[in-house]
Amino acid sequence: MKDLTQQLSEIKVVPVIAIKDAGKAVKLAQVLIENGLPCAEVTFRTEGALQAIKNMREAFPEMLIGAGTVLTTVQVDEAIDAGVDFIVSPGFNPTTVKYCQQRGATIVPGVNNPSLVEQAMEMGLSILKFFPAEPSGGTDMLKALTAVYPVKFMPTGGINPKNVNDYLEISSVLACGGTWMIPNELIDNENWVELGHLIKEVSQIIK
Repeated sequence: MKDLTQQLSEIKVVPVIAIKDAGKAVKLAQVLIENGLPCAEVTFRTEGALQAIKNMREAFPEMLIGAGTVLTTVQVDEAIDAGVDFIVSPGFNPTTVKYCQQRGATIVPGVNNPSLVEQAMEMGLSILKFFPAEPSGGTDMLKALTAVYPVKFMPTGGINPKNVNDYLEISSVLACGGTWMIPNELIDNENWVELGHLIKEVSQIIK
């Protein structure tokens, strides 16, 4: 079985999803898979997130599913019980990291400066979320961190079709998180055809 590093490096773009209606989760997952992005980071920013993850996992056992915006140990438990492959947090919270490690869950915490990278490395982490990417200095900052630290990054925040390849060209970047290919209004309106076109375009955009 491929580890997370290999899976992310092959997918290259991780759709970051804030889904409101868990009833639409299975169809959304199907559209993602059929159009070449068999992955989703479902953020805990909506009430339907947990059930959406459960629905996706049940329908598509092989899909790469992460829980995003995980802020508490309770959410860690919920995410693990729902069957996620990895957990993502916007910042670096040692308590959350330790708890994930105790439970055997892979966590990708957010960092945006050298001190946080070093704290994460001290805890044995090797994959970090560079967040918020663009406001934190973008590719210039990430290149500076890459020159110093032997870790891999998943930049998220301000990534779009115009700059995604600039990030992916950096040696330390496994994949980029993005929302542009899954607009909430298309999900809400169940416009699966248009959504499929946007998702399929991702493979044509990235080098």
